[in-house]
Amino acid sequence: MTNFVALHNQLHQSLRIDTQRIEAVGAANNMVPVVISEFLRLVVHYPIVFTKSSESGNFLCVSLLGFEPGENLFWINNQWQSIYTPLNIMRQPFFIGQENNQTLICIDTDSSTLKTGQGEPIFDSMGKETDYLQKIKSRLAELLDGESRTRGFIKALLELNLIMPMALDISFANAQQQRVQGLYTINEERLAQLDADQLIHLQEQGYLQPIYTMIASLGQIYALIQQPIYTMIASLGQIYALIQKKNERLGNV
Repeated sequence: MTNFVALHNQLHQSLRIDTQRIEAVGAANNMVPVVISEFLRLVVHYPIVFTKSSESGNFLCVSLLGFEPGENLFWINNQWQSIYTPLNIMRQPFFIGQENNQTLICIDTDSSTLKTGQGEPIFDSMGKETDYLQKIKSRLAELLDGESRTRGFIKALLELNLIMPMALDISFANAQQQRVQGLYTINEERLAQLDADQLIHLQEQGYLQPIYTMIASLGQIYALIQQPIYTMIASLGQIYALIQKKNERLGNV
């Protein structure tokens, strides 16, 4: 359950954030929405793909964390095992809201990250914002700007017919077979057919880099990825790293 209310320096002055519980909010997520400003940080660990919102049917950019609902292969021994955790996790329990055409910072008062006593304060004894809240506001600002830019990115790709379905047929270490559907990626063949003006326009919009970030390792799909967790490899190659992580988990069952 969630209960979003506008953040207030008097009503919420005594609240503290248990930062050890923030990443646990995403422990059962098999994907998380991301924005294009994160791509170069995300590519260190995560496959970056498209999926469709179950509510609107619109495309979203997501990082793939697991292959089935409730599975986060980065959540190991009650810890998120990666250098970088997506913004939509690290901004918890804060959200952006709208009231009377004004943007507000909201807080989920039912979040398990909230406590009184020990933890990171949101406001000081005088009701002023703490450094921690300033850091949260920076994350929310990146998300707010990033969501707008990511919508523009997806719109441009759709106009050029650059998004295509991607089906993953996977064989795990225990001989389990699984097909992962509902994911989409860049249509590389169509990308190669774009003329110079179309490519220049994508470059001017700042979209070529995220496009190539998403498809950079497609030529290495044949490889068995057995890199350690802190190796930087490209986005879709990380799908195989994710398969390796699941194989390791299955081997320990």
